[in-house]
Formats: sequence, C-alpha cells, structure tokens
Amino acid sequence: MWMRHYEAPCEPPPWVVGGHGQTLWGHLLPSRAPRISGGRGYAPREIQLDDGERLLAHTSEGRSGVCVYLFHGLSGDADSDYIRRTAAALRARGHGVWAVNHRGCGAGAGLAWRPYHSGSYFDLAAVVRDGRRMAPELTHVIVGFSLSGNAGLLLAAKEEAGRPDALVSINPPIDLATSSRLIHTGLSRLYERRFLWRLRRAIHRRVRDGKTKHAYHIPFLASLCELDDLFTAPEAGFEDGADYYQRCSSQAHLKHVHIPTVIITAADDPFVHPEAFERVEISNLVHLHLEPHGGHVGYLAQKGLGWQRWLDGAIVHYVNELTGSMG
Repeated sequence: MWMRHYEAPCEPPPWVVGGHGQTLWGHLLPSRAPRISGGRGYAPREIQLDDGERLLAHTSEGRSGVCVYLFHGLSGDADSDYIRRTAAALRARGHGVWAVNHRGCGAGAGLAWRPYHSGSYFDLAAVVRDGRRMAPELTHVIVGFSLSGNAGLLLAAKEEAGRPDALVSINPPIDLATSSRLIHTGLSRLYERRFLWRLRRAIHRRVRDGKTKHAYHIPFLASLCELDDLFTAPEAGFEDGADYYQRCSSQAHLKHVHIPTVIITAADDPFVHPEAFERVEISNLVHLHLEPHGGHVGYLAQKGLGWQRWLDGAIVHYVNELTGSMG
C-alpha cells in the first residue's frame, strides 16, 4: 500500500536521552489538551457488548466525513494525556472522535466486570459496529495505543463484522511474551511498577465490589507476567499467562491484515523491540513507520529552543492519508 510517509523527524531535545528518556519524559510532562470526560463538545455514549456488559465512550461529531475511535493502553482511560492530545489534534482537523474507556476504566468503571486485555479486539469491533449504525456514511478509523494497538491489529486480521475502514497502531506489543519479559528488566521496571500500582488498585476495587470470579491477591512485588498469570488469564478465560500471550499476540497475524493500516513504533522502545517486526511476514496493506527515536509512546522532538509532541502530527498525517486514499 502506497502512502506519503510522515517525513518530519523525531529529533529528541538534548535533555531527552535514549528510549528510556523518551518514555519517561513523554509520560511525565503534562498535557495542555482539555479533559474529555465531561468536557466541552463531548457527549457520553454507552455501548452494549455481546456479553451484556457495557463500555463508555465520549463522542464528538466532526465535519470531515471521518470518525476516529481512540483506544487507550494498559492502566489508562479516555482521559489519559495521549488520548486528550490526539483527540484535540484530530478535532482541530474536523474529524469526529470517540474516546473510549476499556471495560471498567475511567468514567466507565462499574459498567463491566470482565477485564480488558491485549486480545480484546471484539470490544473494539463492538464500538465500530455501534458507530457504523449511527453514521454508516462516514469513514471509520481506529487509533490504538500500545495494548490497544495490538488488539487493533488482531481485529484488522481476524474479525470481519466490526472491522474499521483503516487502523493506526501505536507501539503495539505484537509479541506479548517478549514484551512482558523486557518490561521486567533494567530501567523498564520503573514502567512496570507504575502499571502494576494502577492495576493492583483496580483489581482491589473489583474484588471489593464483588466483580471478580475469585478474591485475587496480587503480591506487591509481582511482575506484570505474574499478574497476567494470577489474574488476567483466569479472569479472561485463558489457561495461564503463556496461553494468553500466545493466543493474543498479533505478530503471527500481520500477514493477514485486510484493511489499510499504519504501525508507528520506535527503534528505541524499551519493551517493543523492532526485531519483532523484522522476523515476520507483513501484509502489503500495512505501512510500517519505524522512527529511530520515540521510546514507548513518548516521541518528544526538538522545536526551536523548546520541544513538541511529534506523535500528534504523525497520527493526524496518517489518518488523513488513510482516509484520503479511500476517496
């Protein structure tokens, strides 16, 4: 698939060193984008899922003929900084936006019992089906970050009903077992501790409210791999963490992607290494943008004497390229 490559380089500021610097500063620096939940121009919408549970999306109409669904990563929600920035950038170009909370996340807490995970492509499909029912004349595009980027790739390869017209996948962990191992090594354990702190709190609330199959206890020093073994796998119906990783990694499915797709990832991502993409066959409908710098959803770039968020411009560019190529 041909499209114009996003040519602006993500040249990091001098104070951002390596992939860890990109990842840490990218998440620590505040965003000026407005909140989405309860924000001006957004309307809440509950989406019914096939199993009777519900998701909560915050919807904003556009004028471009394009609706973009934003799905957050692990332990995030629809008000995560990167979702707010992306939504603001897309709305400024006239696109409609649905910022979606995964099961039990953000303002949607309490609407679902089952956990979301990196293989939850069926939830993404349910949201797109709902959007098509409301506006079948629009072009429907998913932008998925990290965990949701992997789920989006599974949807693009495996699911027909609810498949979007196009996909942008940001730093997807296409080999879940390897990413879980890498996040438990070196400085990456800082991100792991942050994820686990948030996830343990969410699991504790679910157990307290009687919204789990068992009274799970996640040890304070557990790894992400151990959490998936102890909670994600049994709660989501997998045999164990290894079974979850094997069944929900999109790596082996990239050759089957059936819709125009862009994958944006960075060569210095601490736990999604570029080798994961080099050793598999990829559909000719996939445009792989491998940026030398950016870390994991960081992408801080030099701008004059200051800095800017490179990823916001890249996403807008590729959404416009994908939708323009379909007329």
